[in-house]
Amino acid sequence: MYNYCLSCCSTADLSIEHFKRRNIRYVCFHFTLDGIEYLDDLGVTISPEELFNRMAHGAQTQTSQVSVEEYIAHFESILKENKDILHVTLSSGLTGTYNSACLAKEELSSKYPDRKIYIVDSLGASSGYGLIMETLADLRDEGMSIDELYHWAEDNKLRMHHWFFSTDLSFYIRGGRISKTAGTIGTILNICPLLNMDCHGHLTPREKIRGKKKVMKRIVEQMLSLPFHLSGRCKRGCLISGSAISKASWKGRNLSYWHNDWKSYRTRNSCTIFLGKAKNKLVISKKGLLQCKLPF
Repeated sequence: MYNYCLSCCSTADLSIEHFKRRNIRYVCFHFTLDGIEYLDDLGVTISPEELFNRMAHGAQTQTSQVSVEEYIAHFESILKENKDILHVTLSSGLTGTYNSACLAKEELSSKYPDRKIYIVDSLGASSGYGLIMETLADLRDEGMSIDELYHWAEDNKLRMHHWFFSTDLSFYIRGGRISKTAGTIGTILNICPLLNMDCHGHLTPREKIRGKKKVMKRIVEQMLSLPFHLSGRCKRGCLISGSAISKASWKGRNLSYWHNDWKSYRTRNSCTIFLGKAKNKLVISKKGLLQCKLPF
């Protein structure tokens, strides 16, 4: 048994079954749907299919972070088991949950002076955040101590690269990220904005590309331009995953990849797309929409 607990937020895009299998605790965010608040409890209260369907039909949505009080309750349930805690939060560039977790830590440190509580700002989100948790769970299972794992996470978290695009601009318009005029023109021109997470954990627009196939190809080009290989060969391979914003209507994709390890990985919303390694090619399994040879 481990003498510490690995923990994260529900926004790491892993299923309940996966969290249990990897022995990772999680604390739930909140969201409102047409004015009614729900816990982001990984599909228990409302299924992803129902949520996406209602969003596609115009339901008003809003998210809210984990409060300090909720973090205190979550951490204390672990501390009462006489375990230390390594908690990894959603990016501070997207939410204030990291600060809330740190405040909860300060509150509990005096009450449990013999216990360690480490808080890591992942600077990541969605499936990329989930891949970080997967790797930390692997290192924990290999025998890494909580102190070693904390320092490894801080030293390596920026090696995760997140790329995101959407073919549906309506949520950008609703959220005020782009004007209604720009959104309408972009929709007519079939513009797919390409974004990624920068080193400060912010979602940053990079390019405006016309057409889904072109933006998917561009993401893979960006991935292949990174220094994955050594002396012409890949050291241990690379990991790539796909996460659907709307599984039913194929509205958008989030591709994340980790530099030096290859695994099979799927997020709870990614049933329709998965990038995998097969015969020296990167292929999208959905109808073979894209194929690209690896440079090694």
